[in-house]
Amino acid sequence: MTGLYLLEPDRPGAAWAPFAGVRPLAELRAGVWRVRERWEAACGVEATAILGAHVDQFHEGDEPAVRPPAPIDGPAIVAASWFAPTGDRLAAGAGVRRLRHQDRTVGWVVPAGEQWDGPHERGEALEIDGLPLRGSFDLVTALERFLGEDCDDFRAAPSSGVPEGSIVLGDPAGVVVMGAAVEPGVVFDVRHGAVVLEAGVEVRHGSRLEGPVYVGPGTRVLGGFIRASVFGPECRVHGEVAASVFLGYANKAHDGFVGHSVVGHWVNLGALTTTSNLKNTYGVVRLDVAGERIETARQNLGTLFGDHAKTAIGTMLATGTVVSAGASLFGPPSPPKYVPPFAWGGAGDQRLTAEGFLLIAERVMNRRNVAFTDARRRSLERTFARGIGR
Repeated sequence: MTGLYLLEPDRPGAAWAPFAGVRPLAELRAGVWRVRERWEAACGVEATAILGAHVDQFHEGDEPAVRPPAPIDGPAIVAASWFAPTGDRLAAGAGVRRLRHQDRTVGWVVPAGEQWDGPHERGEALEIDGLPLRGSFDLVTALERFLGEDCDDFRAAPSSGVPEGSIVLGDPAGVVVMGAAVEPGVVFDVRHGAVVLEAGVEVRHGSRLEGPVYVGPGTRVLGGFIRASVFGPECRVHGEVAASVFLGYANKAHDGFVGHSVVGHWVNLGALTTTSNLKNTYGVVRLDVAGERIETARQNLGTLFGDHAKTAIGTMLATGTVVSAGASLFGPPSPPKYVPPFAWGGAGDQRLTAEGFLLIAERVMNRRNVAFTDARRRSLERTFARGIGR
């Protein structure tokens, strides 16, 4: 059987803040699906391992083993985590040794009896469709590229149809309900894309979902205007959300606007937390990550929230803000455009301790009935050690 290995960048730079050193790029969502899942669909096999020294021994529960890069014996495919394929099945001939997108190699085919010992430019290449990801901000670009097609793919899935008492704008076939509970009065606007509700989803009265929208298992939509966004499992969502990616287990249970943003795992956004996603000049957004300027070439970009980040009530975030993993924002003044890992407060040099971070993480996970296992603890201890050193 062919093995599938996801290759992380050797040293993800500032463009991959706030996720470099925190979680594999392969486990980030590019549209509905994680990068790893897109490669699995393209290759027709489940991933064997993720190769990335920056997140060595990362553990969350459903990912393949994460380990540093090493030689790989064929038959195997080694795929770049910084490239999101469409998911269309590959048809590589016997002579193909590379997967290429617009003159850039994004994967390597290793036949039986051969060994891959690192990226190379040798051999015949097969062109593959997809999106190169320049940094975490391009998860918003990937959302724009893939979300409509991803949601449309669910139209063929078994669905209970339009929930009783709902209001539908557009073709009712665009409402895909797979075991969700929907209160009367919810508005589904599917004129621009399907709305997909997975098993265990709850949508309460007062919610308006404008497709394309994907709501993952166990997530609760508690009211407000939701459009062109994806929510991973067990999120809590309320207020206005536009063109944003919630990776999973995040909490935005109150009013406030989040637009063109990426929200990591276990993030909690206090009531009225609001992101700006457009500069007053209508110019392109640049990120400032620990003094390094990142050109995004995007006009709309809100905030990138790292895993386990927290905001206090009324937090106002400037266009193109990066809130690093474990940071806790509260108090005056307004947060800076770059908040370092495990920051404590809106300004200054105070940081969470390892003990404090782990204690909060355990409490939060318990609220979603997720076991805080020894393996999770060790993984988060390594995350803290990597982050506190930056």
